[in-house]
Amino acid sequence: DEDRENEGDLVIGAGFVTAEDINFMATQGRGLICLTLTEERCRHLKLPLMVNDNNARYSTNFTVSIEA
Repeated sequence: DEDRENEGDLVIGAGFVTAEDINFMATQGRGLICLTLTEERCRHLKLPLMVNDNNARYSTNFTVSIEA
């Protein structure tokens, strides 16, 4: 979709990802490294949504950022 972000995504299943993979994403892919969490897991980790009322076109629900 040319009207969107004009980006590519690097995707690896959580059960297969290594430290080297994360390093590659950070050094070569740059940008954000994201993961999918359930609402329950976000509550357990005390990660609030970045925006409470998201009216964006694609409505991606990001939580506050963390350093991990």
